[in-house]
Amino acid sequence: MSSNLARTQAIQTISQRSPMDLGKTDPLSKIWACDVFNLARMEECLSKNAFKAMKKTFQTGAPLDPATADVVAAAMKEWAMSKGAKFFSHIFYPMTNATAEKHDGFIITSPEGNAITDFSGSLLIKGEPDGSSFPNGSIRATNSARGYTAWDPTSPAYIMHTANGATLMIPCVFLSWTGEALDKKIPLLRSNAAMNAAAQRVLKLMGETDVATLNSSCGAEQEYFLIDEAFATARPDILLSGRSLFGAAPAKGQQFDDHYFGAIPERVQVYMQDIEDKLYRLGIPAKTHHNEVAPGQFEIAPYFEAANVAADHQQLLMTIMKTTAKAHGFLCMLHEKPFAGVNGSGKHVNWSVGNSTQGNLLDPGNTPEDNLHFLAFCGAVIRGVHLFGPLLRAVIASASNDHRLGANEAPPAILSVYLGDQLEKVFQDIKDGKILKTAKGGKMDLGLSQILHFDRDPGDRNRTSPFAFTGNRFEFRAVGSSQSVSGPLIAMNTMLADSLNWVADKLEAELTGGKDVATATLAVLKTLMEQHGNAVFGGNGYSPDWHKAAVEERGLKNLPTSADALPELLSPEVAGLFERTGVLTPAELHSRFEVYAEQYINSIDVEAKLMVNMATTMIYPAAVTYLSELAATSANLQELGISLDNSVAQSVATTANALMVAVGKLSEARAKHDFDSVQDHMRFLADTVRGLMTEVRAHADTLETLISDEMWPLPKYSEMLFIK
Repeated sequence: MSSNLARTQAIQTISQRSPMDLGKTDPLSKIWACDVFNLARMEECLSKNAFKAMKKTFQTGAPLDPATADVVAAAMKEWAMSKGAKFFSHIFYPMTNATAEKHDGFIITSPEGNAITDFSGSLLIKGEPDGSSFPNGSIRATNSARGYTAWDPTSPAYIMHTANGATLMIPCVFLSWTGEALDKKIPLLRSNAAMNAAAQRVLKLMGETDVATLNSSCGAEQEYFLIDEAFATARPDILLSGRSLFGAAPAKGQQFDDHYFGAIPERVQVYMQDIEDKLYRLGIPAKTHHNEVAPGQFEIAPYFEAANVAADHQQLLMTIMKTTAKAHGFLCMLHEKPFAGVNGSGKHVNWSVGNSTQGNLLDPGNTPEDNLHFLAFCGAVIRGVHLFGPLLRAVIASASNDHRLGANEAPPAILSVYLGDQLEKVFQDIKDGKILKTAKGGKMDLGLSQILHFDRDPGDRNRTSPFAFTGNRFEFRAVGSSQSVSGPLIAMNTMLADSLNWVADKLEAELTGGKDVATATLAVLKTLMEQHGNAVFGGNGYSPDWHKAAVEERGLKNLPTSADALPELLSPEVAGLFERTGVLTPAELHSRFEVYAEQYINSIDVEAKLMVNMATTMIYPAAVTYLSELAATSANLQELGISLDNSVAQSVATTANALMVAVGKLSEARAKHDFDSVQDHMRFLADTVRGLMTEVRAHADTLETLISDEMWPLPKYSEMLFIK
């Protein structure tokens, strides 16, 4: 029997698939947020006083009294049960990049033994999961395990449907019995509060009297790959590590540039439509979908939302993408580099700050040189990136994201700010003390009468920048596709809060000296650019010259691996930042380093173990079997007086032997555990184990190009990427 039976069966299965029939879809106006207990639903279900209190909490974060919580709980239960829900769950976001949930029934029994339902304010407000069973960085232990979930009323509850029922999902924070944050939501909420307080200071010093609560906003562009699940089940590496550890490059990859924005395959299009129908019902504003650069790669992007809600929705989006893919016969791959040789996947986090009275503070308007609010906030971002670029690199550090960063497909690991020609000139003029004047974009005229003239942007788009201004927001492009957006949002909000407080302190001093607001603001920004302008860069971020100049001339840090980046969380600068702003205590920050370092170590260890196993039990046996067949065939032909060239057999034998030598070295390296520190362990994995894994893969991929196709046991790139 041929070794590629699983491959053959997979291709046969896929050839018989057809797009799922979704039936008649309801109009958007009918399904939008129909499964969400949002303000519109609350207004229908709550008393006027209860609704007023909830609206204030939702919009400003004002505390909610327990009596109102009882009223909300009763209304929420009735609404959920009318949607078919018999259970509720506190859903929270531990430090795993995933969600966690425990389902409890509304049911209780009466003294007479009858089934009745109950859902009080106390059940809505608090739950009690085990705090030691989730990553916690030594904050909790098995003998001190109590943890709490607590309702976050600023993120709406919603209904999750399955084939046979529904559950009321209540977004929550997760904390220890001693009060430490064990999740991603608490520091995100704290960071937004710190940013709001600092922004209020700046705006009021600039003469604003009516300043509504400020929020950061987020819109995350989610990239992903789809392969047929029939292929995935024949690839242990994909099932267990999320990426292909072996695979020779196909004859055709992405070199024709024909996949980006190309026609979407029909099965994929139906999958996208199914996802979006589910998202709309949950009030998630999916806005865009399209083919991405690599074959088999796609993108979905929502509209902007408040950062806290956007983070919850982003986790929900990833869950829905994965579960819906299975129903369509796909595997949704969120790994940052599932296939070597083609582009990996990222998650561009678009971030802005604003409120209902001053609007978007990162919108420059038509005359940015006159927009003092914008200049102050944009300047604060520049300072934040300059001082805390290593923090931004650390919060996107992972074993999987290391495969992307620094390659010519993703931003470099050096954090700099791209402003565009217009704004870069404005801030350079501020630094030089010149009169501010901006260049306009002008009109785009194609010389075609049937094409309407339109305004050209005053600046180009720089895809090589990790942190770019894109018109009315900053786009953090280095975030990994599988990662929660909470970490980047926490870092950006916190660095902005710190910088706005710095601006406020300097502005107070200038105003006290008798200067008017405009003169004082420009004086502060001049000092800011003199101290932090080195972070602004508009050139080619892929250039080796930039990498050298960034480090040697500008003093920026190049942190190419997670082993370099994660220890930055322990630096005095980062610890001081989080302590000053009240976002993370030293213990909470250290716990995050421990958790993320452990995840890095475990990820590489799992991959190395998989490589050893697959090379030993699948790839080497295929080589030996092929050699045996070649030997038998050659012997039979020699009996007939026919002699064949044996160079292929020699190459297979040489490469198979080299493979097993490399496997032995990798196994030996995996067995090493005597490290003085976690940092040393990560360094060893980055510098030694990853190199040995590359060596094993190189030999295995060479064997794939030599061994008979019918004997190769693993689905190939040409099959997984192109057969849909």
